[in-house]
Amino acid sequence: MQILAGIYKGQKIRSSSSLAIRPCSSRVKKSLFDILTARMDFEEASVLDLFAGFGSLGFEALSRGARSVCFVDQHVDALKALKATALQMAVHESVKIVNADVSAFLGRATGPFDLIFCDPPYSWPDYDRLIERIFAGAHLAQDGLLLIEHSAHLDFSQSPYYSFHKDYGMTRVTFFQH
Repeated sequence: MQILAGIYKGQKIRSSSSLAIRPCSSRVKKSLFDILTARMDFEEASVLDLFAGFGSLGFEALSRGARSVCFVDQHVDALKALKATALQMAVHESVKIVNADVSAFLGRATGPFDLIFCDPPYSWPDYDRLIERIFAGAHLAQDGLLLIEHSAHLDFSQSPYYSFHKDYGMTRVTFFQH
C-alpha cells in the first residue's frame, strides 16, 4: 500500500499480516479519490477515518492537502501501523490516533468533519444506526461527505442522506451528505 498522489506520493503505508484488517484496494482508493477530487477541495479539510485499519484513505487525504485526520480503530496491529506511518511521514502533528470502539467514539467525539471515511467489517450489525449516529451527532459538516465501504448486497438508497453509490465487484461505497 502506498500514497497515490499529493505531497507524500509514493510513500509506503505501514501494515501487518493480520487478516482481521481489510485494507481498501488501490483500485477502489484511486476511484474514490477521483470522485472526491471532483466534488471537494482537500485543502484544509478536517477528516475522520472510522474503522481506520492501516489508514490508507486518511493518509491519502492528508497527502492531498487535508489539514488534519483523526483515525479511530481498536485493533492493536492497526494502531501500531498508524503510528508508524505517521512517524515515517512526519505528520504526527496533523494526525490524531484514537484507540476506541467507533460507537463509543461517536458518543463523545466533537466535529464537524468535512470528510468521513467509514469502513466497518462487512458483518457490522447495524449500518443504519451508524449512519444515523454520524448525522444526528453533528459529526459531518453541513457541506461534508460521508463514505461508507460495505458489501455490494447492501442498499442505502432509501436513507434521507443517500447521495449515490459506486460498485467495485463485491464491494460498494455509498456516499452520503446532508
